[in-house]
Amino acid sequence: MKAAYYDQFQGPISIENLPDPMPVEGGVVLKVEATGVCRSDWHGWMGHDSDIKLPHVPGHELAGTIAAIGKGITKFKIGDRVTVPFVSGCGKCEECTTGNHQVCNNQFQPGFTHWGSFAEYVGIHYAEINLVHLPEEITFETAASLGCRFITSYRAIIYQGQVKADQWVAIHGCGGVGLSAIMIAKAKGAIVIAVDINHETLALAKSLGADYAINSNEVNPVEAIKELTNGGAHVSLDALGNKITCYNSIANLRKRGKHIQVGLMAGDDYEPQIPMHLVVANELEIIGSHGMQAHVYPEMLELIKTGILSPEKLIGDLVTLEQGAALLPKMNEFKSQGVTVINQF
Repeated sequence: MKAAYYDQFQGPISIENLPDPMPVEGGVVLKVEATGVCRSDWHGWMGHDSDIKLPHVPGHELAGTIAAIGKGITKFKIGDRVTVPFVSGCGKCEECTTGNHQVCNNQFQPGFTHWGSFAEYVGIHYAEINLVHLPEEITFETAASLGCRFITSYRAIIYQGQVKADQWVAIHGCGGVGLSAIMIAKAKGAIVIAVDINHETLALAKSLGADYAINSNEVNPVEAIKELTNGGAHVSLDALGNKITCYNSIANLRKRGKHIQVGLMAGDDYEPQIPMHLVVANELEIIGSHGMQAHVYPEMLELIKTGILSPEKLIGDLVTLEQGAALLPKMNEFKSQGVTVINQF
């Protein structure tokens, strides 16, 4: 198979011909039809993820068709259109048996624990409980854009944040995660504030449902949000994963508000400063959110089928595997808008 490949962190990413994967027991091999280019893959390439063992093939936001099936697969067949969460649970550990596959103790992660989807084919473990049948109404490109960013935002807004109509919701960082969160919070009837440093990105955020846009290069976002909301946001997300956005997202909350940390804190941002005096005095909640379980997908897919959610609006550029490999080292530059998807291999 043709695949993007690197053998040293922060080194060159080349296109190579590599052995096709074989299905393991309980697993399948997918023909990759589309895969997202995500900042989490940049973190992996930088060496921020201890699960990655070199050499490596990145890619974790994917959709495709089943090309081969291992022993024990009964719910899926060759040719099925499917997608999969970027965290696949084993189904047997304490977390999985309580329905929390997203924090499985033995998780499989394409693009991190194993080779990923920047390739013509990818092997998927624990397939029986993690693959999701893809409705015909949803394209492979849209399904790939769900893979990490949209599902992470869905769980963060709906389950972790428990956002309600008419609540103030602040989204710090309007990349793929942030834009997804804006769309989902707006669908819940929230009043949404987008925070970013780029005017064009903020314009896109407003077109996707943000009620207000704040450029944090021009004004103090904490002060602006406190004034705008008459006390602070009910729920606030750090969708970027940065010391500044993390701090601001906590500091801009009203009393008993919820901060949801979605963006990965790695590299120089690994240990952010937290305004703990506000956490204590105002009884704030600090909540992590990491992916979403496969068993929650059907409710989200139904909202997409009925047009309540439109993740296809988040798709920016459609590129080749070669172009995606060239873009990956630049994912920390924040120059692209929306979600970049590889759909030509």
